[in-house]
Amino acid sequence: MKKELQLRVIPEAAAQQDELKAYISKTTEIDASEINHIEILKRSIDARQRQVKINLKVRVYIGEAFEEEKVTPPKFDNVHNKEAVIIVGAGPAGLFAALKCIELGMKPVVLDRGKDVKSRIKDLKNINVNHIVNPDSNYCFGEGGAGTYSDGKLYTRSKKRGDVNQILELLVAFGAKKDILVDAHPHIGTNKLPRIIAKIREFILEHGGEIHFNSKVTDLLIENDQIIGVQLANAEVFNAKFVILATGHSARDIFELLHKKEIEIEAKPIAIGVRVEHSQSLIDSIQYNCDERGEYLPPAPYKIVKQVNERGVYSFCMCPGGVVAACATKPGEVVTNGWSGSQRSRPTANSGIVVELEMDDFKEFEEHGPLKVMEFQKAIEQKAWEVAGKTQKVPAQRLVDFTKGVVSKDLPNTSYTPGLTSANLQEVFPDFMYRALKNGFLEFGKTMKGYLTNEAVVHAPESRTSSPVRIPRDHKTLEHVRIKGLFPCGEGAGYAGGIVSAAIDGRKCAMAIKNYSMKN
Repeated sequence: MKKELQLRVIPEAAAQQDELKAYISKTTEIDASEINHIEILKRSIDARQRQVKINLKVRVYIGEAFEEEKVTPPKFDNVHNKEAVIIVGAGPAGLFAALKCIELGMKPVVLDRGKDVKSRIKDLKNINVNHIVNPDSNYCFGEGGAGTYSDGKLYTRSKKRGDVNQILELLVAFGAKKDILVDAHPHIGTNKLPRIIAKIREFILEHGGEIHFNSKVTDLLIENDQIIGVQLANAEVFNAKFVILATGHSARDIFELLHKKEIEIEAKPIAIGVRVEHSQSLIDSIQYNCDERGEYLPPAPYKIVKQVNERGVYSFCMCPGGVVAACATKPGEVVTNGWSGSQRSRPTANSGIVVELEMDDFKEFEEHGPLKVMEFQKAIEQKAWEVAGKTQKVPAQRLVDFTKGVVSKDLPNTSYTPGLTSANLQEVFPDFMYRALKNGFLEFGKTMKGYLTNEAVVHAPESRTSSPVRIPRDHKTLEHVRIKGLFPCGEGAGYAGGIVSAAIDGRKCAMAIKNYSMKN
């Protein structure tokens, strides 16, 4: 017999089968000797009270053996000789679009400007050690996209839970731990994701798809408002009547290309700010209300939102036990991001703290039309590069110093490998942004006692939170509003905000192409 239960237990009980069995036996009429296994179905942490509790949904096997169900890759037919669908970008949107194409009997031809996951490592080292940015291979560009080496958080606000579960199950099939099917805030880790991405690539190739690296798309080939293919930087042409544009939020050259070709795009407001790093032990003590979190609780995250002068200031992409990473995509700019390994074992915690921007904030860049938000974003990144000394060092301040507008006399070492330059970050941001961040941090300090400390360090800027443009598409067909056969997709097109939502949108676009083909 199997029985499902909702439990609220201390961390020690949640982490140990024997303890959990004893708890269930004590609080129900189930005899401990009859419990053969307890399968955890859902898990979340409740730290609202002084005593932290773990919420569990479990399935108890009573007098019945437990056999673990293996999650394996799906079985699809080979699509080598099927109609081609060009997919520009091998991030989560592009890769999951490719998987869906194969499932639906279409041949994905994936083109990515960057390198495979293994080859990307040398270029990442070059950024961190030698301050050299390869504009086609970095933390944002290459196999797996920006998510591959930037944490692997699987959070999403999507209401389509079935779709979310499909994405998570596919990730498990390709090597992710089953914990991502259980945890309220699933996370893979930057140390695990590359192997998963490589397995997805192998699956696509084995089933007749194509993946071409070092293949930068520089032109869209269009006749009579119908896409007919793409051209690469080396002049090579790939022809197809369907193109999924899944380039990610940092492919500025693609946005410029669309604008130059007078293909409709729209400016889209974004959020920009800084990345602040604290000791993980401090965040643990604040969030868990304890001196030490102990061995049964994970490093604590935090999420905080404040309204400052009618403008939102909030945490973004918080990374417990993580590092601040260098995410520039072009020489002459600095950009920060954050990630954590699978165990979240680093001694520091970091989070983006960003200001919600509105269209009126970009009036100075109005001459750039639909690219005005992108140009605003670029200006901040370039200014930060100049202020920090024109390397991949970032301008930084101690947190209290930042709120006082004081240049820090010294800076502690942080997890940001290229290094820091002590600077007044008021020089990097427009005045209204600095004031919003300053007052936001002051408000954070009232809510999270101990957060506002000069031991924390502010790195600037956190600027790649989402795409600065939206590529408009029909809400039913997902096709571009004018160019037939062009399917804007994922984060870069303005329709996703992370790994899972991008993957969902990739699958949607592949399905939309199949529906189009069946009707025509």
